Formats: sequence, C-alpha cells, structure tokens
Amino acid sequence: MKVLLHLCCANCAIYPVNILRQANHEVTGYFFNHNIHPYQEYLLRLQTVKKYAAAEKLQVIYKDEYLLDDFLANVAGNPTARCTYCYQSRLKQAAEYAATSGYDAFTTSLLYSRYQSHDLIRELGQELGRHYGIDFLYEDFRKGWQEGIRQSKAMDLYRQQYCGCIYSEKDRYHPRSCN
Repeated sequence: MKVLLHLCCANCAIYPVNILRQANHEVTGYFFNHNIHPYQEYLLRLQTVKKYAAAEKLQVIYKDEYLLDDFLANVAGNPTARCTYCYQSRLKQAAEYAATSGYDAFTTSLLYSRYQSHDLIRELGQELGRHYGIDFLYEDFRKGWQEGIRQSKAMDLYRQQYCGCIYSEKDRYHPRSCN
C-alpha cells in the first residue's frame, strides 16, 4: 500500500517507518505540528525530521505552518481536553492530504508513544478516514519503544523532552507542589 505517515517528530517516526517498510508499504512522511511551543522547539523538531528523512531516504511532505494562535484559540478554554483537538487537527490534515493525493491509507507516528491515548487516536483516525474515504492504518507501534530510542540515539537525533504544546512543556518543567 501507499501509506502517508503523519510525523509528530523524527524519534517517534523511526520504528513506524521501519515496520511499515518491512510490510512492503510505500511510506511518505507528512509533517504538520502546529501545536509545538516555543517556536525554537518547533524548528528543532522540523530540522530533526529533515535530518532523519535524508538519512533514511524518506520522502516527507512538509506543511510548515506555525499556527500556534489557532491551536491556543481551540484549547485555551479547556486545556485538559487539548489532546483531542491536537490529535484531531493533525490527523485531519493528514487524512485530507492522503485522500486527495492518491494514498491508500494514512497513519501517525503518535501511535509509537507510550504517552499518547491510542484509543482516542484510533477512534479519530477511523472517523476521519470514513469522512475522507481513506483507510486509517492502525498499528500499536509502542512495542518498538526501546528500539526507536536506541536508533534515535545512534543517529544522534535531537530528542525532545515533552510532547510539544505549551501545556505539556509546563507539565514537564513546572515545579509541582509536594502537597
């Protein structure tokens, strides 16, 4: 199959790209991550995807739009529900692109992370697939967690320390109360 793989970052792409290629799928990456904060972090992740893609001869479509204002406008009222909007908005872009560009299916490297809601990603992916008339290829890539980490370190890729948005940055770095 010709598969469009939404890339949240290079590190999370390694294992899914390997598995999809081993299954003889023709894989193209799709980078769209309007949620990443601050802008310097966004640029680091974009540059790292480019480095990884060049090393692995992975074609990547770059939707290089830093739409932080849109992201914040949609999640600021209820930050605890931000992941739903974040998943949905990125998967929507990938599904639409895949459906209009001749792909057989789409999926996402978000399915590699132990920290993401796989059930929600799968549900949203399938719903968007039905809407756009394209298959959502679900696979639990978490089983390759350690392998992806090992390979990203061997490739000397920048390894981010939080999911990407301002709220996940706060969750990672803000001192928590001991109470």
